[in-house]
Amino acid sequence: MYPHLLRTYVTVAHLASFSEAARALGYTQSAVSQHIAALEQDLGTPLLTRRPVAPTAAGERLLEHAGPLLLRLDAARADVARIAAAPAPGLTLAAAPTALSPGALAALPRTGATLRVLARDEIPAAVATGEADLGLVDGLAAPTDPLRLPDVAPLTTHGVAEDAVRVLLPTAHPLAGRRGLRLGDLADARWLDAPDAGLPLAQLRAANGGHGFRTALRCTGTDVRTLTALAAAGHGLTLLPAPAAEGVPGTVAVPLTHPRLVHRTELLSTGTLRGAAAAFARELGTRD
Repeated sequence: MYPHLLRTYVTVAHLASFSEAARALGYTQSAVSQHIAALEQDLGTPLLTRRPVAPTAAGERLLEHAGPLLLRLDAARADVARIAAAPAPGLTLAAAPTALSPGALAALPRTGATLRVLARDEIPAAVATGEADLGLVDGLAAPTDPLRLPDVAPLTTHGVAEDAVRVLLPTAHPLAGRRGLRLGDLADARWLDAPDAGLPLAQLRAANGGHGFRTALRCTGTDVRTLTALAAAGHGLTLLPAPAAEGVPGTVAVPLTHPRLVHRTELLSTGTLRGAAAAFARELGTRD
């Protein structure tokens, strides 16, 4: 499978249009049709229906492989380019919103820095493909355990911090007076599902044996302030690192006592750090 044919196929499948894909890729529509025909001939099966344009069952399976394959190719190209080029004068940092601790913000260069607040699942790919020099990701983990990250490319990880986690409750909630809460006792509560702003419910379910934690309200985006306001208004509970949960008006941040979990933050990079990236890592004080 030639990469340019695979990229054309992914674009057509996502846009559901040969003509839109041609415009997006800078090809003629005839060239796009030829690419798809060549790929289908190579694999010996139709990949797309034409009216409407949609993946076949085989095409759907190819899409599952195509994303990681193309990402690894982009990561390899970016990695070679980084080695061949001189260090960039500035720093581009991709970070999850709850990974941006006061220490991380203070460590940013005073000039020449770009901060991109992204969904945590997008950060490894941004670093691998050179869209960001460094990434800050976070999540729930047992103390001293590394985070489980998608295998998008060879990335180096450094532990940055481990913070306590808190259950954020409205002040009138029946459990607001507790000194500590067990995660299992909250499995049937109403929860806010905000995977890009808070700690994902999927991680809570995994820590609770894979069940519970139904969604009362889903919130998309990376705005932690909106998430905490929803919790204060009683729309559902959320779990946050202690620095983000404490002092929110109208809420009480109750410690999670069982299981033993921490909010872990890690720094992602490719290869040897140089220039502004190396200086940021030193200021941040990476742990491992």
